[in-house]
Amino acid sequence: MNVLVTGGAGYIGSVTVATLLERGHTVVVLDDLSTGHRDAVPAGVPFVHGSVADTDMVGYALAKHGVEAVVHFAAKSLVGESMSKPTKYFLANTASTFALLDVAATHGVGRFVLSSTAAVYGTPASVPIPETAELRPESVYGESKLMIERALRWLASTTGLASVALRYFNAAGATPMLGEDHRPESHLIPLVLQVAAGKRDRVQVFGDDYATPDGTAVRDYVHVADLADAHALALETLRPGEARVYNLGSGSGYSVREVIDVCRAVTGHAIPAATAPRRAGDPPRLVADSSLARSELGWSPRFDDLANLVASAWTWHSAHPDGYAA
Repeated sequence: MNVLVTGGAGYIGSVTVATLLERGHTVVVLDDLSTGHRDAVPAGVPFVHGSVADTDMVGYALAKHGVEAVVHFAAKSLVGESMSKPTKYFLANTASTFALLDVAATHGVGRFVLSSTAAVYGTPASVPIPETAELRPESVYGESKLMIERALRWLASTTGLASVALRYFNAAGATPMLGEDHRPESHLIPLVLQVAAGKRDRVQVFGDDYATPDGTAVRDYVHVADLADAHALALETLRPGEARVYNLGSGSGYSVREVIDVCRAVTGHAIPAATAPRRAGDPPRLVADSSLARSELGWSPRFDDLANLVASAWTWHSAHPDGYAA
């Protein structure tokens, strides 16, 4: 299958590109490199430097490469920033995706896989969270993704577009060649590992008064390679007129303090931590019920142990102390 991967130079996108190639697909990457890295795109893969909102450029890429399907990662994803700059997120995430969908329809693209988020749930009534849970995002980021999901359901029924929205929880880990290199970094595990690497004095713990066993927020961490597998499976099993939704997570919840402790054990470093105020839009506990993806996609996470996940990230960061700039 000829696949356009938007945001394919980013963290999850680049690993998915590698997975799609391994599974025999032909891939073209489109990325504006605002957060992605050109060096994360495999040699020989066609690369288009631009925005998904540039419909002329996207249309040209779709036509030139005979694209049959789109896997869409390109987006802004900082919860806190989305609350302070809401229109930026509605434009970059929602409006840009609508523009992409429009030009894709013009060029006969029949399959679309969306990188969505557990942020569509807000604070859930109970955990683990099934796909049937109430959708009540507490951040503009979550709302910007939910609006796309709703549009995809309408497009399935009105145009026959086959789509899957993958609501993943906390992506983490690395492959031997590809890892997490955000600037600035906002994800917990790489931030903690930066302390172990001597790049930060301490890690901040945002809130220690949540209704959780140790007072810190609990999250479900899923390995980036497992996420990539799910995107490939979703793409390959789509049928016309479907608009599916799947959670992707390990099903296990770890508190911020537990993650820091695991990082201490893996790295052998003390990793000082300091408490900071809660961040707006951060629910106390998010853990996935991913049984639907397991049963319908045949998805079976290979890396669901937190220590192994952290070790894969530490190995990559140790080999790439300056990220893709090394």
